[in-house]
Amino acid sequence: MKIRTTNGRPAVSESGLIRRIERASPTSRNHNSGLKLAIGDDAAIWKPRAGFETVLTTDWFLQGTHFLRELHPPDSVGWKCLARAVSDVAAMGAEPRCFLLSLSLPENCTRKWLDDFLRGMKRAAEKLHCGLAGGDTTRRDQILINITVIGEVERGKAVMRSGAQSGDRIFVSGRLGEAEIGWKLTKSSKRLLNARNELFRKHLYPEPRIRLGLWLAKNKLVSAMMDISDGLSSDLSRLCRASEVGAVINGKNIPIPSSKFLSKVSEMERFAAALHGGDDYELLFCVSKKHLRKIPSKFLGIALTEIGEITNRPGVRLVDSAGNSVPLRDGGWDPFRN
Repeated sequence: MKIRTTNGRPAVSESGLIRRIERASPTSRNHNSGLKLAIGDDAAIWKPRAGFETVLTTDWFLQGTHFLRELHPPDSVGWKCLARAVSDVAAMGAEPRCFLLSLSLPENCTRKWLDDFLRGMKRAAEKLHCGLAGGDTTRRDQILINITVIGEVERGKAVMRSGAQSGDRIFVSGRLGEAEIGWKLTKSSKRLLNARNELFRKHLYPEPRIRLGLWLAKNKLVSAMMDISDGLSSDLSRLCRASEVGAVINGKNIPIPSSKFLSKVSEMERFAAALHGGDDYELLFCVSKKHLRKIPSKFLGIALTEIGEITNRPGVRLVDSAGNSVPLRDGGWDPFRN
């Protein structure tokens, strides 16, 4: 006998959900991931490559906090929840190997919404060479997603936040603040976003800088590195605290969102987004003077911009357009403050 829901459709079982997730997701066996046993048993079995160290990270992606179910396309939710977790691995100079997915869903999201979500996650997994190893599912009134990524880095080459030294130059990849503006435009929207609209591209489909992180780490060009997930002002402060140093950044050098946003937001708003906006998943890294000439202006088409210098003086200071040096407040994302 079939169990019926209140709308008359057959109820979805957990076993059925797991089978659909497995069918829709590329397993890690297809990605040379080191998995000996993946989906289908009580736990996965994984073996790292010889000469490598394991990098682990986990990340929440929550309805109402990180995405709005009525406005964000489900495939972008699937893409982004994996991409943002992989960015933490890239920030260590490592590469992703496989991931675990924990997913809670309301019953009315177990059909079309789930299919579209899995389609986006599959595209991200294939793009990032990071297959699904397993996970867990449950039912809840809101969508909660947790991703755990397993990565690897050559032994002794992992880059941490704690190695910056006075005199090192500070660099960022890409442009900062475009995801933040996309998020603000999303909240002011009244309908499901058009995923093809370039104004929302970085907010919906961020691309972690895996190859850049690998290149910087392999060639030992950086003393400290992290990804920009909560905003430059917050993340640079964290790097400085970890390294027990300070920093001065030049406002005119910060790569603000491109002119395609001009019709929607002012230059002042774009500058504020570049300083404090989260979700960019660009890399923030420090380079000693002896390696400066080895840093190109672009890497695989991604701009690399020098924005400041590490100092012995505690705190982060911003040199404004008038040449004044002022303390830079920590204005990025904080789930307990925002």
